[in-house]
Amino acid sequence: MAELGGGNDDNKPLRKIAQSFKELAAAAEDARAPVVEVAPFSRACSLVSPLFGCLGIAFKFAEMDYVAKVHDLADASKSIVTLQALLDHDTERNCVRKAGSHSRNLLRVKRGLDMVRVLFEQILISEGNSLRDPASKAYAQVFAPHHGWAIRTAVAAGMYALPTKAQLLKKLNEDENSAKTHLQDYIVASEPVILYINRLFLSRDLGIDW
Repeated sequence: MAELGGGNDDNKPLRKIAQSFKELAAAAEDARAPVVEVAPFSRACSLVSPLFGCLGIAFKFAEMDYVAKVHDLADASKSIVTLQALLDHDTERNCVRKAGSHSRNLLRVKRGLDMVRVLFEQILISEGNSLRDPASKAYAQVFAPHHGWAIRTAVAAGMYALPTKAQLLKKLNEDENSAKTHLQDYIVASEPVILYINRLFLSRDLGIDW
C-alpha cells in the first residue's frame, strides 16, 4: 500500500480514527440514553479499513471481509438509524444469524475493531521494531478462535511479511510520539463502543461468539 500523502489532517488516518471513536464513545456512554447511530458508526469503521491494508498479506482476509461488511452497514444506514434498531430489524425477520445479515456483519466489524484495539495495545507495550509479536497476539486473541486451520496457517505464514513498526507509522504519516497519542486514544475510545455492541447482542440472548 502506498503512503497516504502529506501532513494535513486528511492524510492522518490515526488522528481521524481516534477522533471518530471518541465521538462514538460519547454516544455509547451517554448517561441519559446511550444510542449509537449506524451512519456515524459505519463512517468511523471505514476509517479503520486502511490499517488492515497497511499490515499486508497476513491480514488480507480481514481487510476484504471487514471492508465488505462496513459497506453493508453503510447501506443499511440509509434506512435504519441506530444499531439497536438494526438488531431489532433482523430479529423481527428471524435472520440475525444468517450469512449476510446486517447483525452478523455488525458482529464481524466489531471483531475487527477489537483486533485493532488489541494490536494497538501490544504495539504500545512492545519493544523493538517488529510487529510480529503484537500482530500475532491480536490475531490469536480476537480472530483465531473463529477461524479454521487453513486461515490460521495462512495468517501465520503472512506474519513474516508484516511491515516493521517504523514502516507502518510511515505509511500512516505519523512519528512515534504522535502515533502513541492516537493509538492510546483509540484504545480508550473503542472499548466502550465494543462493550455497547456486545450488550446489544447479549441483552437479546443472541450471544457474541458465533
